Amino acid sequence: MVEFNEFLKLLDSNLSGSWWFPALLIGTGIFFTVYLNFPQFRFFRHGWRIVTGKYDQDDTKGETTPFQALTTAMSGAIGTGNIGGVALAIWTGGPAAIFWMWITAIFGMTTKFVEVTLAHKFRTTLKDGSISGGPMYYIEQGLNMKWVAILFSLLMMICAIGSGNMPQINNIANVMETEFSVPKLMTGLILGGLLWVIIIGGITRIAAVASKIIPIMGIIYFGGALIILVENYQNIIPSFNAIFTQVFTGSAAVGGFLGASFAMSLKYGVARGLYSNEAGQGSSPIAHASSKTKNSVDQGVVSILEPFIDTIVVCSVTALVILSSGVWTQKFENTFDRTSMKIVAGLYNDSEASDVEQLTRFVQGMSSTISEYSGEIVIEGGELVSNNVTIIHKRSVAEDIKFYRDNLPVNGTLIVDQGDLVERGYEITGKSLIDSAELTAKAFSQGSLREYGGYLVAIALLLFAFSTAIAWCYYGDRSTAYVFGEKGVFWYRNIYVICFILAAVIDTEVVWNIAYVVVALVSIPNLIAIFVLRKVMKQDVDEYQIQKT
Repeated sequence: MVEFNEFLKLLDSNLSGSWWFPALLIGTGIFFTVYLNFPQFRFFRHGWRIVTGKYDQDDTKGETTPFQALTTAMSGAIGTGNIGGVALAIWTGGPAAIFWMWITAIFGMTTKFVEVTLAHKFRTTLKDGSISGGPMYYIEQGLNMKWVAILFSLLMMICAIGSGNMPQINNIANVMETEFSVPKLMTGLILGGLLWVIIIGGITRIAAVASKIIPIMGIIYFGGALIILVENYQNIIPSFNAIFTQVFTGSAAVGGFLGASFAMSLKYGVARGLYSNEAGQGSSPIAHASSKTKNSVDQGVVSILEPFIDTIVVCSVTALVILSSGVWTQKFENTFDRTSMKIVAGLYNDSEASDVEQLTRFVQGMSSTISEYSGEIVIEGGELVSNNVTIIHKRSVAEDIKFYRDNLPVNGTLIVDQGDLVERGYEITGKSLIDSAELTAKAFSQGSLREYGGYLVAIALLLFAFSTAIAWCYYGDRSTAYVFGEKGVFWYRNIYVICFILAAVIDTEVVWNIAYVVVALVSIPNLIAIFVLRKVMKQDVDEYQIQKT
């Protein structure tokens, strides 16, 4: 698993971790924002009117209302990224990463507008009477490039599992185990069965469930967040200062947090922003294509609201709760993930400035005087007694470390090779920084909410993330139907549910690295396609503007 995780990191470093992917993603949004005369601002109010107002659907093809299409797409977008993903961005990129999430969302509103309009315009009616649309159809019909459409669909099938499926149950299982002591496998099995019952009903049942879950989970989550923010009101302004003042310098080291460079803040801010609102990814247009709107631009206007609600509102609330509570710099007792742990040669202390500089460079993969340890370490009564090594976990110097095997303290000598324990089967606990949904749960557990804050996050995450997994199965099975026909959907759904269950017990870092890679891969052909179709989009928007004036 360690080797596979390193391979994923290598792929990610050449995709979303490279300079060109954020440039492509944000650049596409900037281009269309200027090219279409800032539609995310011009049509923003109109989008709310369409969602909340009346519309004529008597002779309009489709399977969902504009509101149901929006909530289905939002259920696919609002999930782990809003609870665990924001925490992960802060853990890796510091407060400045939130700024880049906002930038990604602002321009992503335009990108979403374009891809949804095109998906609705080029949608098709299948033999069974159902509506199907998405990037594969506007790539095939608009560009006359069937092979690229097939490539996109294959990538979307993988992305649905690697991004919309696995991180969701992984975070649910972690939080359910932490807060309610429910075994991870049990969580995976129970929710896997429920997932299967819902997805066999297709888009109609999925939309019906999504339109109920979204409002409920919003009330639960925002209610708890408001309590935390009121209690930490004096830290809200400093939190904004931390976000803005370090945008171009990177985030400084503080507490157990070892700092982050400008490149790290940019990378993880953009990556988490994309993962959160999915703009440019080509996924939510598949849901919007089913809407009963006569004018495709109308549904594109509705979709502008999606990144705004998802990232500008929900992600910002999560970020402020984490930053104002201060938990992002604190170390907590936890069980170490082997993929997130390194044993290095020498003793280092994160309260020493000279050590912090080298530790920061090491955890960021830069040139450093710190080297991975190879040799023996001595354990007595479960405690590390060797005084020539330091254990780094979750990008922080670990403390109060204990080694267990079969629930008993370890005694003896362990072999370490290039920073990793050679022998498996050990459970290692201690204090370190934490990430993902666990960090958000700790933030909500501060103040008057205490342990109930963790329960609130667990329930909200269950609703957020489970609804995401439901919506993403629809994206995957529509892509499957495009490539293999409807007969392939049954098999895809089976594979989807199996992966959902397995991801409940896989290391968190591995799951997130899979998501990083597949999200970047599926976005590339979609971003190129909408750029090539820019003149088609421009003509439709100009005609739409004339009709509305």
